[in-house]
Amino acid sequence: MSKSFEVEVNNSFHFKISSEDILNLDAISNKNGLHILLDHKSLQSEIVRSDFNKKRYTVSVNNNHYEVQIADSLDLLIKDMGFDLGSTKHIQAVYAPMPGLILDIHVKKGDSVNENDSLLILEAMKMENIITAPRDGIIKSIAVSTGKSIDKNQLLIEFE
Repeated sequence: MSKSFEVEVNNSFHFKISSEDILNLDAISNKNGLHILLDHKSLQSEIVRSDFNKKRYTVSVNNNHYEVQIADSLDLLIKDMGFDLGSTKHIQAVYAPMPGLILDIHVKKGDSVNENDSLLILEAMKMENIITAPRDGIIKSIAVSTGKSIDKNQLLIEFE
């Protein structure tokens, strides 16, 4: 059974590729990347940059760069269900994942944070848990203070 992929190039061109298409590609790996013969034309290509988790690649073909996004059938199903990767970037607030005690707050109102920056430390069950930013943004408000006990799902921090 052939597996298919949807490919987007430079946020403009969309097409489908099957695993059979890939197997039938006339390509040879060399020290500079990949040599491809397509319609009797020689193409030299290489992957310049890759983000495997997001399935995004910058590909050079005869010294022309292309931004490529690849989605397989599972990615498309997840997107159709409304759970695509980008959906987490719309988070407007961070809530407590468990009850505990606020040990330290690393940000203040108006601070600019990047995704995965440390926001605060929550002690729960004698363990220190670092709560990180789910996305890039600016801190709109902080609903807790150091030394205070909190409940599960209590609002901690809001983003603008």
